[in-house]
Amino acid sequence: MELYFLALLIITMAIALGSGYPVAFALPGAAIITIGAAAGAGYLFAGSTDAYFHSGGPQQWLSAGVTNLRGVYWEVERDTLIAIPLFIFMGIMLQRSKIAEDLLVTMARLFGPVPGGLGISVVFVGALLAATTGIVGATVVAMGLISLPAMLRNNYSPSLATGTIAASGTLGQIIPPSIVLIILADQLASATDQASTARKALHKVSTGELSMPSEFDVASTSAGEMFLGAFVPGIVLVLLYMAYILIFAVINPKAAPAVHTSGGFDRKFWGEVFLTLVPPLTLIFLVLGSIITGVATVNQAGAIGAAGALIMAGYRLYEGKGRTTYWPALMALASLAMMAYVLSNYDMNLKSASTAEDWTGIYLGLLAMIVLMVALVWSGWRVLKIENTMQGVMLETAKTTSLVFIILLGAAMLTAAFRAFGGEELVKEFLNSLPGGFWTQFIIVMLVIFVLGFFLDFIEIAVVVVPIVAPILLMDPSANITAVWLGVMIGLNIQTSFLTPPFGFALFYLRGVAPASVKTVHMYKGVVAFISLQLLALGIVGAYPPLVNYLPNRVSFLSETAPPPRNPKLQYCIEEYTGQQIAESSPAEVIARAKALDLSALPKNLQNDLTKSFENAESALAGLDSVFAAEEAVDAAANDYRPLQREVRTIEKDIRKLEEEAEELRTIIGRLRDESQAERRARLETRRDRLLAEAEEQKTHIPENWEEAHKVFAELTTAEQKARTTYRRNADQAWEAPSEVLAILDDNAAFDALETELRDMRGYIESVAETDAAAEDTVKVLEDKFGVIEGASDVKSDLSKARRALRVNKFDREQALESFDDALAEYEAQKAWRAEAANLRPGVEAYLDGIRSTLGIRSQDQLTREQALYMASCSAVHRDISLNF
Repeated sequence: MELYFLALLIITMAIALGSGYPVAFALPGAAIITIGAAAGAGYLFAGSTDAYFHSGGPQQWLSAGVTNLRGVYWEVERDTLIAIPLFIFMGIMLQRSKIAEDLLVTMARLFGPVPGGLGISVVFVGALLAATTGIVGATVVAMGLISLPAMLRNNYSPSLATGTIAASGTLGQIIPPSIVLIILADQLASATDQASTARKALHKVSTGELSMPSEFDVASTSAGEMFLGAFVPGIVLVLLYMAYILIFAVINPKAAPAVHTSGGFDRKFWGEVFLTLVPPLTLIFLVLGSIITGVATVNQAGAIGAAGALIMAGYRLYEGKGRTTYWPALMALASLAMMAYVLSNYDMNLKSASTAEDWTGIYLGLLAMIVLMVALVWSGWRVLKIENTMQGVMLETAKTTSLVFIILLGAAMLTAAFRAFGGEELVKEFLNSLPGGFWTQFIIVMLVIFVLGFFLDFIEIAVVVVPIVAPILLMDPSANITAVWLGVMIGLNIQTSFLTPPFGFALFYLRGVAPASVKTVHMYKGVVAFISLQLLALGIVGAYPPLVNYLPNRVSFLSETAPPPRNPKLQYCIEEYTGQQIAESSPAEVIARAKALDLSALPKNLQNDLTKSFENAESALAGLDSVFAAEEAVDAAANDYRPLQREVRTIEKDIRKLEEEAEELRTIIGRLRDESQAERRARLETRRDRLLAEAEEQKTHIPENWEEAHKVFAELTTAEQKARTTYRRNADQAWEAPSEVLAILDDNAAFDALETELRDMRGYIESVAETDAAAEDTVKVLEDKFGVIEGASDVKSDLSKARRALRVNKFDREQALESFDDALAEYEAQKAWRAEAANLRPGVEAYLDGIRSTLGIRSQDQLTREQALYMASCSAVHRDISLNF
């Protein structure tokens, strides 16, 4: 019965949307109606309101959507939805203040003399508006009103003109900062958690191991990473559009003629270009740059964008009305410059401010902040008073933001209802049953999203479809895709569907503002080429994931919070890098020279540790060759093993499915204890027996050579993993003891400086009174000084014994002096060998420098720039890990 109500849910939603009912109410309405119908039918025909639900009851599923949305919205670590009203405000403010119009007019004059230049300028401005607005409807309407008449006046083909405007208007879906990317990041954060759990369960079932290595886990994403990932694909799409228009204009100049304006490219014109182009570009740089460099979160960047748009609107609306037109903007720039100066030259921590210099920096920062606030208030007052612009912008922002969040709530309720009737399980079973593995599933999902884009806005698609399908796609170890790549691919796909006739939203928006001379068929013909270009971009990004993954990785690995070199996910790439570095350098010679060092000056334990480290370094070099040999052996055997593994894993998946259904039936049968339910119990027992028989029959389809083939291949993968583990252990040990010895030698001066204080301590212990409570603290001070010196732990230990003997309630002067004499003897012995061993310092340093970029990478605090860039490139490629499952 659940399937009937699932069908009712979908039909109800389709009818509501088709009849023009608002999406924000059609989604929750369909959920409420269907859940209510299921509860009523269950009460009437089965005596329980819970009877026709996949699990739970109507109360649970009616509240699930609200509970889930509230949990996401109020979770501190997932507050990116707050950025939505800020970016909406920024975009609408730039449009209402006519800055967008200025951009179009100026760029049209700049590119006009180029064949197709007017169309290229529309694409360029569309990209700029996309980077400030992210709202398709507003962008398409604004560009349609401003640029379409100009293009038609200059004899542009109506098809090319409308296609260019519609396509450029949808760039806001993929060029950051984009609302769709924010919402996708929020949804994918939950999807990665589910995918991680599913992959761990798959690994346990496949291998029998209780825990999965963390290097095989699914990594989450954030709005900042989504912005970075979408940046290059967005640029690729813009360049494809421009190249197409230019080529089209060269081939067919009558359809896209060059436009020559009466004014020349004089100083006045370039001044206009500067004033029109530089402020929006600066704002985009501040918003995206602050996210990329890690200076600001997405929410903080949204606030920067909103403030910048307000400043720009303040001088644009006031233009020509007085000499103070640019004063608020100049004040804002001056305050930002002052803030940058004080942040780079003063300690701005108010709690730790103690010197006059510290307070000078704080006062300068406070002054800069006051100036910035005055500039914002001044600009806001202008925007409020001139044409009542502020009220209109705030009203549109409130409407759009409310619509977004109402749709989010409605979609959450619809998704809950979909899950209530087993829809999620049905989708999972369908996708998992498809032949061809991940790529078949992926193509089907992308086709469904493409079709849904005809009818639904990106918000509904992101919050209804993505939570259901994303965990399935992210879990698959054969593709091992990243969440940011999946999000960008979905964003590009949604953008494509916005253009596709006959239901593309961008076409409807443009139709509403286009003149009657432009026929709908012109629009349909015009967007075909741009749809093809978007599909081409989708194919390029799909075939070459580093276009998406590289930039987020680069920023992450170069940041102050970069993962350490020992991060499990980096080990494969680190070993690849180490192999290349060893081939280019000569670490074997460095190790040989280190082994020739005379270590006799060192204590026996340090001699042994150093000798063992040098041996470990030689073993690590040989072990890395073993790692690559084992990897090649696995790759060679994988060609024959992989098809067999896929066949068997598919059969085992079917067996698990049958056994799970049988187990569910066993649970239901156990509850049917009444005699009146005997017939149903017998029917269910027959079905359960049939399922178990099918499962047993499926087991006979497993090839006879599977056990042997799996055993042989498992031995190869185990050998590879063992080789990697052995190499890593030897490499770490090759670094540890020499770095410890070097640290000891580095502290020789500090060690020697404590001699006088140490010798004076004996006289203090001899004369201290038994009742002096400060005695223990006095020795403790000296003990702590030796505690921070490398290699002086034995001296510290003996001083600690002396300190405890001076406690008031356990005072023992003789014991304290005896322990002190031990400390002094240890000090003198250490001083002697430290002075003699100082000659080893150049040799140990040369050894560590020689292996730092090879065997010593894992032991460093962070990656060097060169290493970080290599890791970013290496980890940007999706690596198949299915052979480990």
